Amino acid sequence: MPAPISIILPTLNAEASLPACLDSLMPGLEAGLIRELVISDGGSDDHTRDIAEGAGANVLTGAPGRAKQLIAGAEAARGDWLLFLHADTVLSRDWAERVAGHLADRPDKAAVFTLAYRSDAPMAKVIAARANRRARWLALPYGDQGLLVSRKLYDAVGGYDDVPLLEDVRLVQAIGRKRLAFLSAEARTSAAKYERDGWRKRSWANAWLITRYLMGASPETLARAYR
Repeated sequence: MPAPISIILPTLNAEASLPACLDSLMPGLEAGLIRELVISDGGSDDHTRDIAEGAGANVLTGAPGRAKQLIAGAEAARGDWLLFLHADTVLSRDWAERVAGHLADRPDKAAVFTLAYRSDAPMAKVIAARANRRARWLALPYGDQGLLVSRKLYDAVGGYDDVPLLEDVRLVQAIGRKRLAFLSAEARTSAAKYERDGWRKRSWANAWLITRYLMGASPETLARAYR
């Protein structure tokens, strides 16, 4: 029987972050969980493709746009389970153990990881804790927490929508609170945008973005403001 999980990473000029992300996948490979690695690239002009091919990935190239890339990656994947990750995310070493337990005990549910930021800034833990509370209270984790979902459930809810922003939120909304679990293993994501914009400023901008979306603003409208 083949390993259950296809890992899908959308990339665009990710040469700086991709090696650490790929290294963090090794526990899953050692545990026999990973069937394949699918890199869905949006036209990188750096060494992203070389790194991906060196890791033995199935590399797809298409138009840039995270939703488009995720959709393409899912279409190419052959696993019974799909694990969507961002290229600047590093999983904690216990992820394979937690995922194996989830597959065995809750096969009817999707799952996300606990968010952490790779930063020594005092605000990093504060913002991550706030984001994790929001994700649990509203059942609305973002894509930087990863998403593990069975192919059956992914297809049943229609997969990702091809929208310019918040494709991750729309998919977990379709999955719904009752079919979503939270794993204690961490998705340690880049803090570059927070360090560039300021932790509080970026946090409040993200909070306002999701508030506008929940109040009815379209992803297209929000994408124009987000840029």
